[in-house]
Amino acid sequence: MTVSHHPADETLASHASGSLDEARRFVVAVHLASCARCRKSVAAMQTIGGAFLDTAAPLAMAPNALQDVLAKLDVAPGIAKDLHVPGGLPENLIGELLRDPEQGRWTFAGPGLRMQSLYRPNGDGARLFMLKAAPGLNLPNHTHTGAELTLVLKGAFTHSKGRFGPGDCEDADDSDVHMPVVEPGETCVCLVAMEGQLKLRGLLGRLAQPFVRI
Repeated sequence: MTVSHHPADETLASHASGSLDEARRFVVAVHLASCARCRKSVAAMQTIGGAFLDTAAPLAMAPNALQDVLAKLDVAPGIAKDLHVPGGLPENLIGELLRDPEQGRWTFAGPGLRMQSLYRPNGDGARLFMLKAAPGLNLPNHTHTGAELTLVLKGAFTHSKGRFGPGDCEDADDSDVHMPVVEPGETCVCLVAMEGQLKLRGLLGRLAQPFVRI
């Protein structure tokens, strides 16, 4: 698998430090499963962070810190070893999504679109969901009211930033405007972490907005 598009360095750094919200952290973890380049980047960031910690003044540990570390030693090795899967989702979800991204129950999200909600935060942060688009579908020109991290699991789409196929990750925010077109011949399935809502642009977009449930 050739991966051409990656999360922004700032997103990877937040993931490495543990400060990224749960939904985007999960999307990055799935991306890392197929991207050696980003795994090396995250490892280097964690090494640098560890060097800074070595020079920092010591702080008292949480009462359950030792138990938490020992519990992680019992988890099977792999990308998900240090991942807190959000919303009580199964620990093996990364492997399941990579094996069969079309599994589960899907609901109508718009013409040619199906959606599967995975996680909604109680407070601030991104929600996590799967999005399935029919082959050849032209999505309306749109932006978002917050950050959006999209990972392609199956199929491909294209827009002004290029082609996004399996393993590719689009890291966008409310300044990005795009109009994805799903490639013909295969359904496109994506894992998405999104803050805020989808915002369609133009007259046709405003007319279609009530029918798009994303």
